[in-house]
Amino acid sequence: MQANGAGGGQQQQQPPQQQQQQQQGPELGCLGAQNGEASAGTAAGEQLAHANGLLPAANSPGGAQREQRGARRGGGGGGGSALKKKKRLSQSDEDVIRLIGQHLHGLGLNQTVDLLMQESGCRLEHPSATKFRNHVMEGEWDKAENDLNELKALVHSPHAIVRMKFLLLQQKYLEYLEDGKVLEALQVLRCELTPLKYNTERIHVLSGYLMCSHAEDLRAKAEWEGKGTASRSKLLDKLQTYLPPSVMLPPRRLQNLLRQAVELQRDRCLYHNTKLDSNLDSVSLLIDHVCSRKQFPCYTQQILTEHCNEVWFCKFSNDGTKLATGSKDTTVIIWQVDPDTHQLKLLKTLEGHSYGVSYIAWSPDDNYLVACGPDDCSELWLWNVQTGELRTKMSQSHEDSLTSVAWNPDGKRFVTGGQRGQFYQCDLDGNLLDSWEGVRVQCLWCLSDGKTVLASDTHQRIRGYNFEDLTDRNIVQEDHPIMSFTISKNGRLALLNVATQGVHLWDLQDRVLVRKYQGVTQGFYTIHSCFGGHNEDFIASGSEDHKVYIWHKRSELPIAELTGHTRTVNCVSWNPQIPSMMASASDDGTVRIWGPAPFVDNQDIEEECSSMDS
Repeated sequence: MQANGAGGGQQQQQPPQQQQQQQQGPELGCLGAQNGEASAGTAAGEQLAHANGLLPAANSPGGAQREQRGARRGGGGGGGSALKKKKRLSQSDEDVIRLIGQHLHGLGLNQTVDLLMQESGCRLEHPSATKFRNHVMEGEWDKAENDLNELKALVHSPHAIVRMKFLLLQQKYLEYLEDGKVLEALQVLRCELTPLKYNTERIHVLSGYLMCSHAEDLRAKAEWEGKGTASRSKLLDKLQTYLPPSVMLPPRRLQNLLRQAVELQRDRCLYHNTKLDSNLDSVSLLIDHVCSRKQFPCYTQQILTEHCNEVWFCKFSNDGTKLATGSKDTTVIIWQVDPDTHQLKLLKTLEGHSYGVSYIAWSPDDNYLVACGPDDCSELWLWNVQTGELRTKMSQSHEDSLTSVAWNPDGKRFVTGGQRGQFYQCDLDGNLLDSWEGVRVQCLWCLSDGKTVLASDTHQRIRGYNFEDLTDRNIVQEDHPIMSFTISKNGRLALLNVATQGVHLWDLQDRVLVRKYQGVTQGFYTIHSCFGGHNEDFIASGSEDHKVYIWHKRSELPIAELTGHTRTVNCVSWNPQIPSMMASASDDGTVRIWGPAPFVDNQDIEEECSSMDS
């Protein structure tokens, strides 16, 4: 290795002032000679590498080999006596060199790190930090405490040293206990930890460990790995957080930066629809992250034509193995999803819904299915999915309207209602448990707390109703009728189809409108949109212009417009277990199953996806 042509190992005579500068070096960062002259290969460089704990002793075989290499690189005679000037390293260059050095050191390539630090004139970490690290890893606690005095001047917060000392003594105490040295552990607790007057609550917890009968009991109660490299490495990671990075680099800093870069590229990829893997071994760091549109559910895989009239609704089961479709033809069809081919085949046809089926809800365990009709429908059907038998046919009044339904998370109750002025809570036999009067319901949803029901009404709002304490509150207020809505799995976001406005995303916790999605044609038809994809990063909706629109949750413009239907697309459902599968139901009497392109070649994979910034 050479530094811009200068001899890496040949020692030169230098002015006394320059020798002193090289031996002392700056407190932090790189150790460069005055006026940018190279200092690699000097005695100061050797001392620096020893301070980093990376170089063998001078009389070791490794040291002798380096001296020989340095002599060979230096050549003969005085031809290389004058060190060539080199460009002074920028701060970012120094940081990169230190990051690389830390990574190589972690791989055990210590001699390579020696040469890198010598040639660059950089220091991996402050000598006091290196000494501190070695003493911690060797369990030499008294020496490690003394090292803290040297590090005190380099720490920004005066309280940091106390916290660091507490962590050291805690490890020392636990190791004494594990070794059965109870008296020594008690001495640490009383005479060293307690006088610090820091975190007395934790000291009380530590004192309780004196009662542990054996080492396994101690490790379990303390949630501690035990004496050795693992626990001491974790201790070092905690201790480092109190030291400036110029003194000691954060652990695995290069790997963390690379992982953040990969995650950022994935986040900005509009078509990324696979499970996130934080393991860097699963990706190539040599190319940018790439997802092709042809890997996204934008292509018709199957057209289901068994319905003989308009299809008003479709919904995948929670386990993703089935799809239920409801139609104006008075039937619900349940389809089975083949786990290998992702093709759907007809499983059961549920008949007798005289008004047609405009809404379907699966029970949380997928054992039951509730079907509702359009506005003038006063009946509700509860089906046993496994047997295909009707368990309950419910009707409160012939003048009633039961057009929407939502399951309680316990799977034993559901709420239903319509636009005639009330909604009900019922059990699986259709028995009325509770009712709420004076609410003209357009759509319903039960939150995960098991108590709160969200209902959109004719006042262009969504309100929360609590059946336990009989309270209600306004959550969302729009300026136009809310035709339908759905809630994200975590209960934080609501997706609304708003008449004449399109698809709106609301934050229910902050009660703010987050985003308005563009492109979709939404009049006064009831259109149902959905969240979908891994981590529910995507949104899909039908449209009155016969298309299916897909957006990335963070982007107002659609990333895909799917054509194929010939009339209004009433409902879209994304398979919750197969992120590459989506279904759409249309007034054209068909249900389309969407998936990736049938054949994706290497050239397609190499297509770069758009950045959120572009």
